[in-house]
Amino acid sequence: MRLDWLNMPCAPPSREHEDLARRRQEQLTKPPGSLGRMEEAAITLAGLQRTPSPRAERVPVVVFAGDHGVVAQGVSAYPAAVTVEMLKNFASGGAAISVLARALSLPLSVVDAGSLLEGEISGVIRDKPCYGSRDFTVERALTTADLAFALACGQRAAGRAASHRADVLILGEMGIGNTTSAAAIACALTGRSPGDMVGLGTGVDAAGLRRKTSAIEKALVLHGLSTGDVQPLDVLETVGGLEIAALTGAIIASAQAGVPILVDGFIVSVAALAAVRLNSSCRSWMLFSHRSAERGHRLVLEALSANPILDLEMRLGEGSGAAIALPILRLACVLHNAMATFEEAAVSGRIGT
Repeated sequence: MRLDWLNMPCAPPSREHEDLARRRQEQLTKPPGSLGRMEEAAITLAGLQRTPSPRAERVPVVVFAGDHGVVAQGVSAYPAAVTVEMLKNFASGGAAISVLARALSLPLSVVDAGSLLEGEISGVIRDKPCYGSRDFTVERALTTADLAFALACGQRAAGRAASHRADVLILGEMGIGNTTSAAAIACALTGRSPGDMVGLGTGVDAAGLRRKTSAIEKALVLHGLSTGDVQPLDVLETVGGLEIAALTGAIIASAQAGVPILVDGFIVSVAALAAVRLNSSCRSWMLFSHRSAERGHRLVLEALSANPILDLEMRLGEGSGAAIALPILRLACVLHNAMATFEEAAVSGRIGT
C-alpha cells in the first residue's frame, strides 16, 4: 500500500481572508483585542476556510478504536476487553462523546481501526488490518502493511467528513493501553524521557505507573528510539497503535482536504505531532481544544507550539475535550459575524477601556 499521499502539501491559510477578518475585528463595537483569543480563533478559521464569515456548525466527530499488545505488561487499570465493550457503548449512545455529540448536534462516527473484536457491531465502521497491535516490549507493534492500512483508514474517514462539507473535524480515540503507546511515541519524537512523559492514563496506581514507565524504557532501547534521530513512520510502526496511526492519517488527510481539525487531548495531540513530523504543512490546520491532565500533554503541546482553549484537568479522551471546547469556537464565529461595527451601530470613535 502506497504512502506517498502523506507528503502531498496542504494549502496555506489565506492571508487575504485573515487580513479581512482582522480588519473586521478592529471595526466591531468593542475595545480592540478585548475578546482576546476568541478574536484570533475567528481570524484563524477565516483564513483556513477562505471566507470573511468563518463557521463551526458542521462538525463531525470521528472516534477510532484499537487494542494494544503492551497491555500484557500490566500498564492499564482496565483489561483489554474494555475496548470492545466501549465500542458497544459508543454505538448505543452511552459514552461521554456520544452524549456530547447529541447535545451539540454533531454527527458521530465510530471506526474500529484495530480492536480485538472478530465480529461486527451495528453502527461501528470496521476498517482494520488486524486485531490489535503486538507487544512492543518484545517486537514491533505493527507491520509495515498494518501501518499503511491504518494511516489509510484515517484518510478514508477524513474523506467522508470532507465530502459532507465539514467546517471543522473533531477526532477522538479509545483503546486500552493507548496512553502507553502515545507516551512511547512522544518520547521518541521529542527526546524526552519516559519519566517526563508517562502519566496515569486510565488511573493506574503507583505500581502500574512504574510498569508503564519500564515498558516504554525497554521499548525505546529495543527499537533504537533513544538516539534522537528517528523517522516518524518507524516510530509509529515500532511503538504505535492502529487507532493512533489512523488519527495521524486523518489529520494529514483532513488538512489536505482543507478541513481544520480541533485537536483533542494527549493521544490525539501525539498523533498530531507525528502528522507534523511527516508533513509539516498540516500544522496550520490545527486548533487545540484543551490541555489534558495527562502528564506528558504539556510537553507535546510545547513541541507543537500550541496554546489550547481550555484547561479543565480532563483526561478522558474520546474527543470529549474537543467537543466541550467547540461551543467557544462557535461563539467566536458568531461574535465575529454578527456583532455590529461602529458605523452600523452609529457609535462614534472607539470604545475606551
